[in-house]
Amino acid sequence: MAERRSARAVVTALADDATFAELSTPIRQSRPDGPLAWPGYDDSRARAAERTGEQESVVCGTARVGGTRAVLIAFEFGFLGGSLGERTGDRLEAAYAYARERRCPVVPLIATGGSRMQEGMLALTQLQRVARQSALTREAGLAQVAVLRDPTTGGGWATLGAGADVVLALPGAQVGFAGSRVRPADADPTAYTAEAQVAAGAADALVRPEELRETLGRWLRLLTCPSTTPAPPPEPLGETAVLPATGWDAVRRALSPQRPRAAAYLDAYFTDRVAISGDRCGGTDPEGMLCGFGTHEGRTVAYAAQTGTATRPAGYRTAARLIRLADRLGIPVLTLVDTPGAANDAEAERQGAGAAIADLFGAVASARTPVTTLVIGEGGSGGALALAAPGNTWATPDSYFSVIAPELAAAILKRPPRQVESTADQLRIRPQDLVELGVIRGTVGG
Repeated sequence: MAERRSARAVVTALADDATFAELSTPIRQSRPDGPLAWPGYDDSRARAAERTGEQESVVCGTARVGGTRAVLIAFEFGFLGGSLGERTGDRLEAAYAYARERRCPVVPLIATGGSRMQEGMLALTQLQRVARQSALTREAGLAQVAVLRDPTTGGGWATLGAGADVVLALPGAQVGFAGSRVRPADADPTAYTAEAQVAAGAADALVRPEELRETLGRWLRLLTCPSTTPAPPPEPLGETAVLPATGWDAVRRALSPQRPRAAAYLDAYFTDRVAISGDRCGGTDPEGMLCGFGTHEGRTVAYAAQTGTATRPAGYRTAARLIRLADRLGIPVLTLVDTPGAANDAEAERQGAGAAIADLFGAVASARTPVTTLVIGEGGSGGALALAAPGNTWATPDSYFSVIAPELAAAILKRPPRQVESTADQLRIRPQDLVELGVIRGTVGG
């Protein structure tokens, strides 16, 4: 179990010195023992207030975190388990409205057991209020970065947590829709942890408490720097700037184990970067797709990069999620194409490969923010093209782009293996061929 700190202790640990200012508290007409006249409810709230020094289960205010001003929503678990009631909803609604008015990102610091039983369905409907405020803030182009503390369960997880743009979690925190007292008796407890949510693609990263302030500050800085200028394509990292002589030479160079891969390009391009992970549908593809935000020449650029392996459905969905988030925040996108194609095994089909690729095509096609693409290795069919920006795709000298791998093209055409190389030439897959055909805008370093 992660350490349970009070709401104000968490705020103090994260906020830049002397920058936290609590927001005014909305006033709601009080009714004896709440809206359901629940016997003893007022006494429970009074004891919670005496124990914690708070009047409700959330503390809302503004602060600078790593130099970026944000609205912080800190849950006080010691106040009736950090549960959400009508007055909690009032505070949350006011905090989100303030964030939109002042153009601030929102940071929910969650520690809650869910909705407050003593207020019945009126407590549960606060989730609708929260969801609407989150949606309005999203439409306003403001980032929401959630921090999952212990515990994050019930409606708090299903709205403020899982609904955020970026989800960070403290190691060991209990995280799940079902709290410990309502899940099946034989349920595997490890499924209800921050670690499990990251593995399932529902949260982006585990962050140790001592690193949270720096990490959160970096995320807020990167997500609040919009730009309308396209990202420039990276410089090539290959050993030669000479373009390939033949189609098969292009294939051979792209397949070389010595060729630089995505990680090397990202390291060279960005001075610092942070990663998102997961498709929010139960999947991750850490071996096939790298996504996140970084700093290039002083401004934020989002990236989605294939790593040279067959891309799985979760990878495509994560890339689509990244592009849509960058589009909403007004951040330019860089994509790196390098894949033999989409994963085509039976499990990939069961995971919805076609739908995932279609979703990415749609995200790129509808993006209003500028998207720049560099083909750095293999450009294998539609599984590669889905990540490519129409009209702004470039290629390195050690890359190729093809409707299908030459070997497979020869097989489909019933040609003998000796004709694979000539088939590669006929397909016109070299970078210079692609420029001449109008498929790509140009080559870098060639």
